[in-house]
Amino acid sequence: MSWRGIEGGIAAAKMGQNAIITPVTHCYFDFYQAEPETQPLAIGGLTTLEKVYSYDPVPEELTEEEARFILGAQGNVWTEYIKTSSHVEYMAYPRAIALAEVVWSPKETRNFEDFSKRLQNHFKRLDVLDVNYLKEPLTE
Repeated sequence: MSWRGIEGGIAAAKMGQNAIITPVTHCYFDFYQAEPETQPLAIGGLTTLEKVYSYDPVPEELTEEEARFILGAQGNVWTEYIKTSSHVEYMAYPRAIALAEVVWSPKETRNFEDFSKRLQNHFKRLDVLDVNYLKEPLTE
């Protein structure tokens, strides 16, 4: 798993080893997801819903053959600043939904505007499940 950047994942794929790429730039859900002064405490940084959705887990540096070794991505929620499960939910959602679509959908079919509209259905599901989430995600 390459979690500090993409270099480790690229190196692994070039050696024929499987990798999951989960860089701080797009996959750290313990970062703020909206303006910090409006949000619960986070470790720092800002990773918006749109930033997560823009992620492509297969680095451009890889050939088609090497790209087969990239298994996907992972959202990370480190909990040094997160003390409750409700806070973890808030930090993860709706960004986890965006990352799920990124890793399960071909890049050429992804469209943030369309995703944003469909996200409203996910919000209904999260409400029924009583999940604590950011209801008005910041876009870039």
